[in-house]
Amino acid sequence: MKILYLAHIRLPTENAHGIQIMKTCEALARAGHKVELVVPKRKNTIAQDPFTYYAVEPIFRITFLRTPNLIGLGRIGFRAAELWFSEYTHLRRAFWQADIIYSRDEFVLAQYIFLGRPLVFEAHGTPTRLQAFVAHRARAIVAISHGIERAYIAQGISPAKITVAPDAVDFAAFDIPQTRDEARAMLGIPLEKQIIGYVGKYTIKGKSKGVGNIIIAAGIFAKEHPSAALLLVGIEEREHFAVRDLLKNAGLSESAFVVGHISRAQVPLYLRAADVLVMNYPNEDHYRNYMSPMKLFEYMASGTPIVTSDLPSVREILTDAEAFFCTPDDTEALARALAEALAYPEEAATRARRARERAAEYTWEKRAASILAFIQRL
Repeated sequence: MKILYLAHIRLPTENAHGIQIMKTCEALARAGHKVELVVPKRKNTIAQDPFTYYAVEPIFRITFLRTPNLIGLGRIGFRAAELWFSEYTHLRRAFWQADIIYSRDEFVLAQYIFLGRPLVFEAHGTPTRLQAFVAHRARAIVAISHGIERAYIAQGISPAKITVAPDAVDFAAFDIPQTRDEARAMLGIPLEKQIIGYVGKYTIKGKSKGVGNIIIAAGIFAKEHPSAALLLVGIEEREHFAVRDLLKNAGLSESAFVVGHISRAQVPLYLRAADVLVMNYPNEDHYRNYMSPMKLFEYMASGTPIVTSDLPSVREILTDAEAFFCTPDDTEALARALAEALAYPEEAATRARRARERAAEYTWEKRAASILAFIQRL
Protein backbone atom coordinates (compact mmCIF):
# COMPACT_ATOMS: atom_id res chain seq x y z
CA MET A 1 0.00 0.00 0.00
CA LYS A 2 0.91 3.64 -0.43
CA ILE A 3 0.50 5.36 2.94
CA LEU A 4 0.53 9.14 3.27
CA TYR A 5 1.09 10.26 6.88
CA LEU A 6 0.22 13.94 7.47
CA ALA A 7 1.59 15.72 10.53
CA HIS A 8 1.30 19.47 11.03
CA ILE A 9 4.26 19.63 13.43
CA ARG A 10 7.78 20.95 13.67
CA LEU A 11 10.14 18.10 12.87
CA PRO A 12 12.39 17.19 14.57
CA THR A 13 10.84 18.18 17.87
CA GLU A 14 11.83 17.51 21.48
CA ASN A 15 8.24 16.47 22.22
CA ALA A 16 7.17 12.83 22.37
CA HIS A 17 4.81 13.01 19.40
CA GLY A 18 7.82 13.43 17.09
CA ILE A 19 9.38 10.07 17.92
CA GLN A 20 5.93 8.44 18.00
CA ILE A 21 5.19 9.56 14.45
CA MET A 22 8.66 8.70 13.14
CA LYS A 23 8.62 5.20 14.68
CA THR A 24 5.12 4.60 13.33
CA CYS A 25 6.24 5.51 9.81
CA GLU A 26 9.36 3.37 10.13
CA ALA A 27 7.33 0.36 11.28
CA LEU A 28 4.78 0.78 8.48
CA ALA A 29 7.62 0.94 5.95
CA ARG A 30 9.31 -2.12 7.46
CA ALA A 31 6.06 -3.98 6.88
CA GLY A 32 6.66 -3.52 3.16
CA HIS A 33 4.56 -0.45 2.43
CA LYS A 34 5.51 2.76 0.65
CA VAL A 35 5.29 5.49 3.28
CA GLU A 36 5.57 9.25 2.88
CA LEU A 37 5.50 11.56 5.90
CA VAL A 38 4.45 15.12 5.06
CA VAL A 39 5.24 17.95 7.50
CA PRO A 40 5.49 21.74 7.18
CA LYS A 41 8.91 23.29 6.73
CA ARG A 42 9.50 25.47 9.80
CA LYS A 43 12.39 27.20 11.48
CA ASN A 44 13.99 24.76 13.88
CA THR A 45 16.67 25.06 16.54
CA ILE A 46 17.46 21.37 16.00
CA ALA A 47 19.99 21.13 13.18
CA GLN A 48 19.94 17.35 12.70
CA ASP A 49 17.72 15.72 10.11
CA PRO A 50 14.82 13.68 11.61
CA PHE A 51 16.29 10.28 10.76
CA THR A 52 19.53 11.07 12.58
CA TYR A 53 17.86 12.85 15.49
CA TYR A 54 15.50 9.97 16.23
CA ALA A 55 17.87 7.16 15.15
CA VAL A 56 15.24 5.96 12.70
CA GLU A 57 16.07 3.96 9.58
CA PRO A 58 15.60 6.12 6.43
CA ILE A 59 13.27 3.68 4.68
CA PHE A 60 10.42 6.13 4.11
CA ARG A 61 10.22 9.55 2.57
CA ILE A 62 9.83 12.83 4.46
CA THR A 63 8.44 15.77 2.49
CA PHE A 64 8.75 19.26 3.94
CA LEU A 65 6.08 21.59 2.54
CA ARG A 66 6.76 25.30 2.49
CA THR A 67 3.94 27.01 4.36
CA PRO A 68 3.59 30.59 5.63
CA ASN A 69 5.05 31.24 9.08
CA LEU A 70 1.90 32.31 10.91
CA ILE A 71 2.56 30.60 14.25
CA GLY A 72 3.49 33.93 15.87
CA LEU A 73 -0.10 35.12 15.38
CA GLY A 74 -1.36 32.76 18.07
CA ARG A 75 -4.17 30.24 17.69
CA ILE A 76 -5.66 31.95 14.63
CA GLY A 77 -2.26 31.95 12.94
CA PHE A 78 -1.72 28.29 13.81
CA ARG A 79 -5.09 27.32 12.31
CA ALA A 80 -4.42 29.40 9.20
CA ALA A 81 -1.06 27.67 8.74
CA GLU A 82 -2.72 24.31 9.28
CA LEU A 83 -5.37 25.11 6.67
CA TRP A 84 -2.67 26.14 4.20
CA PHE A 85 -0.81 22.90 4.91
CA SER A 86 -3.98 20.86 4.32
CA GLU A 87 -4.82 22.61 1.06
CA TYR A 88 -1.26 22.41 -0.24
CA THR A 89 -1.12 18.70 0.60
CA HIS A 90 -4.25 17.74 -1.30
CA LEU A 91 -2.98 19.46 -4.46
CA ARG A 92 -0.09 16.99 -4.63
CA ARG A 93 -0.30 13.85 -6.75
CA ALA A 94 0.69 11.67 -3.78
CA PHE A 95 -2.53 12.67 -2.00
CA TRP A 96 -4.68 11.18 -4.76
CA GLN A 97 -2.50 8.13 -5.28
CA ALA A 98 -2.38 7.09 -1.61
CA ASP A 99 -4.23 3.99 -0.48
CA ILE A 100 -4.35 5.36 3.07
CA ILE A 101 -4.17 8.92 4.40
CA TYR A 102 -3.17 8.67 8.05
CA SER A 103 -2.98 11.43 10.66
CA ARG A 104 -3.29 12.33 14.34
CA ASP A 105 -4.49 15.79 13.28
CA GLU A 106 -8.27 16.05 13.07
CA PHE A 107 -8.19 19.58 11.64
CA VAL A 108 -6.10 18.41 8.69
CA LEU A 109 -8.30 15.37 8.01
CA ALA A 110 -11.47 17.45 8.32
CA GLN A 111 -10.52 19.29 5.12
CA TYR A 112 -10.73 16.01 3.19
CA ILE A 113 -13.98 14.55 4.52
CA PHE A 114 -15.92 15.12 1.31
CA LEU A 115 -13.13 14.22 -1.12
CA GLY A 116 -13.73 10.49 -0.91
CA ARG A 117 -10.25 9.65 0.32
CA PRO A 118 -9.51 6.68 2.67
CA LEU A 119 -8.83 8.49 5.97
CA VAL A 120 -7.42 6.87 9.12
CA PHE A 121 -7.50 8.96 12.29
CA GLU A 122 -5.24 8.10 15.24
CA ALA A 123 -6.97 9.29 18.42
CA HIS A 124 -4.96 10.30 21.49
CA GLY A 125 -7.68 11.62 23.79
CA THR A 126 -11.37 11.99 24.48
CA PRO A 127 -13.16 13.22 21.33
CA THR A 128 -13.84 16.89 20.72
CA ARG A 129 -16.71 17.80 18.39
CA LEU A 130 -14.34 18.07 15.45
CA GLN A 131 -12.66 14.75 16.26
CA ALA A 132 -16.06 13.04 16.50
CA PHE A 133 -17.05 14.62 13.16
CA VAL A 134 -13.89 13.26 11.54
CA ALA A 135 -14.25 9.86 13.22
CA HIS A 136 -17.80 9.38 11.91
CA ARG A 137 -16.54 9.87 8.36
CA ALA A 138 -13.10 8.25 8.49
CA ARG A 139 -12.53 4.71 7.29
CA ALA A 140 -10.89 3.72 10.58
CA ILE A 141 -9.97 5.08 14.00
CA VAL A 142 -6.82 3.93 15.78
CA ALA A 143 -7.31 4.52 19.53
CA ILE A 144 -4.22 4.38 21.73
CA SER A 145 -6.20 3.09 24.75
CA HIS A 146 -9.42 1.26 25.52
CA GLY A 147 -10.60 4.36 27.39
CA ILE A 148 -10.44 6.31 24.13
CA GLU A 149 -12.22 3.50 22.31
CA ARG A 150 -15.09 3.65 24.82
CA ALA A 151 -15.27 7.45 24.53
CA TYR A 152 -15.65 7.27 20.74
CA ILE A 153 -18.25 4.50 20.95
CA ALA A 154 -20.18 6.75 23.35
CA GLN A 155 -20.20 9.35 20.55
CA GLY A 156 -21.98 6.88 18.28
CA ILE A 157 -18.92 5.62 16.39
CA SER A 158 -19.28 2.01 15.31
CA PRO A 159 -16.98 -0.29 17.32
CA ALA A 160 -16.30 -2.12 14.05
CA LYS A 161 -14.26 0.80 12.71
CA ILE A 162 -12.14 1.27 15.87
CA THR A 163 -8.99 -0.64 16.74
CA VAL A 164 -6.96 -0.19 19.92
CA ALA A 165 -3.21 0.13 19.41
CA PRO A 166 -1.34 1.35 22.50
CA ASP A 167 1.92 3.19 22.06
CA ALA A 168 5.04 1.09 21.81
CA VAL A 169 8.79 0.83 22.26
CA ASP A 170 11.91 0.12 20.23
CA PHE A 171 12.65 -2.95 22.32
CA ALA A 172 16.08 -3.62 20.83
CA ALA A 173 17.27 -0.09 21.68
CA PHE A 174 16.77 -0.84 25.39
CA ASP A 175 18.63 -4.15 25.27
CA ILE A 176 21.91 -2.50 26.22
CA PRO A 177 24.97 -4.42 27.51
CA GLN A 178 25.78 -2.06 30.40
CA THR A 179 25.03 -3.11 33.96
CA ARG A 180 23.57 -0.63 36.43
CA ASP A 181 27.02 0.18 37.83
CA GLU A 182 28.55 0.54 34.36
CA ALA A 183 25.76 2.90 33.34
CA ARG A 184 26.35 4.98 36.46
CA ALA A 185 30.08 5.14 35.85
CA MET A 186 29.45 6.41 32.32
CA LEU A 187 26.97 9.03 33.56
CA GLY A 188 28.89 10.16 36.65
CA ILE A 189 26.29 8.87 39.12
CA PRO A 190 27.62 7.54 42.47
CA LEU A 191 27.53 3.76 42.73
CA GLU A 192 26.59 3.71 46.42
CA LYS A 193 23.36 5.70 46.06
CA GLN A 194 19.84 4.29 45.91
CA ILE A 195 18.66 6.07 42.78
CA ILE A 196 15.00 6.96 42.32
CA GLY A 197 14.70 7.85 38.64
CA TYR A 198 12.33 9.85 36.47
CA VAL A 199 12.92 10.42 32.76
CA GLY A 200 10.54 12.75 30.96
CA LYS A 201 9.13 16.23 30.89
CA TYR A 202 8.27 18.22 34.02
CA THR A 203 4.97 19.39 32.55
CA ILE A 204 3.07 18.87 29.30
CA LYS A 205 1.17 21.80 27.78
CA GLY A 206 1.37 23.48 31.18
CA LYS A 207 -0.19 20.50 32.98
CA SER A 208 1.49 18.65 35.83
CA LYS A 209 2.91 15.18 35.25
CA GLY A 210 3.26 14.57 38.97
CA VAL A 211 6.98 15.32 39.16
CA GLY A 212 6.51 17.70 42.09
CA ASN A 213 5.00 14.87 44.13
CA ILE A 214 7.84 12.56 43.09
CA ILE A 215 10.23 15.06 44.66
CA ILE A 216 8.16 15.27 47.86
CA ALA A 217 7.84 11.47 48.12
CA ALA A 218 11.55 10.97 47.48
CA GLY A 219 12.24 13.47 50.27
CA ILE A 220 10.02 11.51 52.65
CA PHE A 221 11.82 8.28 51.75
CA ALA A 222 15.28 9.88 52.03
CA LYS A 223 14.66 11.02 55.62
CA GLU A 224 14.91 7.39 56.71
CA HIS A 225 17.29 6.28 53.96
CA PRO A 226 20.23 8.72 53.71
CA SER A 227 21.72 6.83 50.76
CA ALA A 228 18.72 7.70 48.58
CA ALA A 229 19.08 10.18 45.73
CA LEU A 230 16.71 11.46 43.08
CA LEU A 231 17.57 11.48 39.37
CA LEU A 232 15.42 13.79 37.21
CA VAL A 233 16.13 13.67 33.48
CA GLY A 234 14.50 15.87 30.86
CA ILE A 235 13.97 19.00 32.95
CA GLU A 236 14.05 22.08 30.73
CA GLU A 237 16.28 24.99 31.70
CA ARG A 238 13.33 27.31 32.33
CA GLU A 239 12.00 24.79 34.88
CA HIS A 240 15.23 24.39 36.85
CA PHE A 241 14.46 27.15 39.36
CA ALA A 242 11.06 25.68 40.25
CA VAL A 243 12.56 22.20 40.54
CA ARG A 244 15.45 23.44 42.68
CA ASP A 245 12.97 25.08 45.08
CA LEU A 246 11.01 21.83 45.37
CA LEU A 247 14.20 19.87 45.99
CA LYS A 248 15.27 22.32 48.69
CA ASN A 249 11.90 22.08 50.45
CA ALA A 250 12.10 18.27 50.28
CA GLY A 251 15.60 18.24 51.76
CA LEU A 252 17.11 16.88 48.56
CA SER A 253 19.31 19.77 47.47
CA GLU A 254 22.43 17.69 48.01
CA SER A 255 20.86 14.39 46.98
CA ALA A 256 19.53 15.07 43.52
CA PHE A 257 20.82 14.95 39.96
CA VAL A 258 18.92 17.19 37.54
CA VAL A 259 19.63 16.65 33.87
CA GLY A 260 18.22 18.55 30.90
CA HIS A 261 17.18 17.24 27.51
CA ILE A 262 19.10 14.14 26.39
CA SER A 263 19.36 12.34 23.07
CA ARG A 264 17.24 9.27 22.36
CA ALA A 265 20.41 7.16 22.44
CA GLN A 266 21.06 8.16 26.07
CA VAL A 267 17.62 7.26 27.41
CA PRO A 268 18.28 3.51 27.91
CA LEU A 269 21.48 4.29 29.81
CA TYR A 270 19.75 6.61 32.28
CA LEU A 271 16.93 4.11 32.81
CA ARG A 272 19.47 1.36 33.49
CA ALA A 273 21.31 3.55 36.03
CA ALA A 274 18.30 3.81 38.38
CA ASP A 275 17.31 1.40 41.14
CA VAL A 276 13.66 2.23 40.59
CA LEU A 277 11.78 4.28 37.98
CA VAL A 278 8.74 6.36 38.84
CA MET A 279 5.62 7.32 36.87
CA ASN A 280 3.38 9.48 39.02
CA TYR A 281 0.64 10.74 36.75
CA PRO A 282 -2.08 12.71 38.59
CA ASN A 283 -5.62 11.43 39.00
CA GLU A 284 -6.96 13.62 36.19
CA ASP A 285 -9.36 12.56 33.45
CA HIS A 286 -6.84 12.31 30.61
CA TYR A 287 -4.20 10.48 32.63
CA ARG A 288 -6.76 8.29 34.35
CA ASN A 289 -8.71 7.10 31.31
CA TYR A 290 -7.07 7.88 28.00
CA MET A 291 -3.28 8.04 27.98
CA SER A 292 -0.81 5.50 26.61
CA PRO A 293 2.57 7.04 27.40
CA MET A 294 5.69 5.86 25.60
CA LYS A 295 7.44 6.37 28.95
CA LEU A 296 5.55 3.36 30.30
CA PHE A 297 6.80 1.02 27.58
CA GLU A 298 10.35 2.37 27.76
CA TYR A 299 10.40 1.86 31.53
CA MET A 300 9.14 -1.69 30.99
CA ALA A 301 11.78 -2.44 28.35
CA SER A 302 14.57 -1.10 30.56
CA GLY A 303 14.36 -3.98 33.03
CA THR A 304 14.42 -1.54 35.97
CA PRO A 305 11.70 -1.87 38.66
CA ILE A 306 8.72 0.47 38.22
CA VAL A 307 6.63 2.39 40.75
CA THR A 308 3.51 3.94 39.24
CA SER A 309 0.33 5.69 40.24
CA ASP A 310 -2.63 3.31 40.11
CA LEU A 311 -4.74 4.47 37.16
CA PRO A 312 -7.05 2.50 34.82
CA SER A 313 -5.01 3.55 31.78
CA VAL A 314 -1.86 2.06 33.33
CA ARG A 315 -3.76 -1.06 34.41
CA GLU A 316 -4.58 -1.68 30.74
CA ILE A 317 -0.90 -2.62 30.38
CA LEU A 318 0.56 -3.49 33.81
CA THR A 319 -0.54 -5.60 36.77
CA ASP A 320 0.78 -6.04 40.30
CA ALA A 321 2.94 -8.84 38.94
CA GLU A 322 5.02 -6.34 36.94
CA ALA A 323 5.07 -3.10 38.95
CA PHE A 324 4.50 -1.47 42.33
CA PHE A 325 1.33 0.64 42.43
CA CYS A 326 0.36 3.51 44.70
CA THR A 327 -2.67 5.74 45.20
CA PRO A 328 -2.53 8.74 42.84
CA ASP A 329 -1.87 12.21 44.28
CA ASP A 330 -0.73 10.71 47.61
CA THR A 331 2.91 11.46 48.41
CA GLU A 332 2.91 9.24 51.50
CA ALA A 333 1.59 6.31 49.46
CA LEU A 334 4.21 6.96 46.79
CA ALA A 335 6.95 7.03 49.44
CA ARG A 336 5.70 3.68 50.80
CA ALA A 337 5.72 2.15 47.30
CA LEU A 338 9.28 3.36 46.80
CA ALA A 339 10.25 1.86 50.15
CA GLU A 340 8.69 -1.48 49.23
CA ALA A 341 10.40 -1.64 45.84
CA LEU A 342 13.80 -0.76 47.30
CA ALA A 343 13.48 -2.92 50.43
CA TYR A 344 12.78 -6.11 48.49
CA PRO A 345 15.25 -6.13 45.57
CA GLU A 346 14.58 -9.76 44.60
CA GLU A 347 10.84 -9.17 44.29
CA ALA A 348 11.49 -5.89 42.48
CA ALA A 349 13.80 -7.65 40.03
CA THR A 350 11.18 -10.35 39.40
CA ARG A 351 8.51 -7.77 38.61
CA ALA A 352 10.93 -5.83 36.41
CA ARG A 353 11.76 -9.00 34.46
CA ARG A 354 8.06 -9.69 33.88
CA ALA A 355 7.51 -6.09 32.79
CA ARG A 356 10.36 -6.41 30.31
CA GLU A 357 8.86 -9.62 28.93
CA ARG A 358 5.54 -7.82 28.44
CA ALA A 359 7.30 -4.90 26.75
CA ALA A 360 8.36 -7.29 23.98
CA GLU A 361 4.66 -7.53 23.07
CA TYR A 362 4.50 -3.77 22.46
CA THR A 363 7.02 -3.11 19.70
CA TRP A 364 6.42 -0.59 16.93
CA GLU A 365 6.53 -3.42 14.39
CA LYS A 366 3.79 -5.39 16.17
CA ARG A 367 1.73 -2.22 16.55
CA ALA A 368 2.02 -1.44 12.84
CA ALA A 369 1.13 -5.02 11.89
CA SER A 370 -1.99 -4.86 14.07
CA ILE A 371 -3.09 -1.53 12.57
CA LEU A 372 -2.47 -2.69 8.99
CA ALA A 373 -4.31 -5.98 9.51
CA PHE A 374 -7.30 -4.08 10.88
CA ILE A 375 -7.38 -1.58 8.01
CA GLN A 376 -7.07 -4.32 5.39
CA ARG A 377 -10.03 -6.20 6.91
CA LEU A 378 -12.36 -3.21 6.50
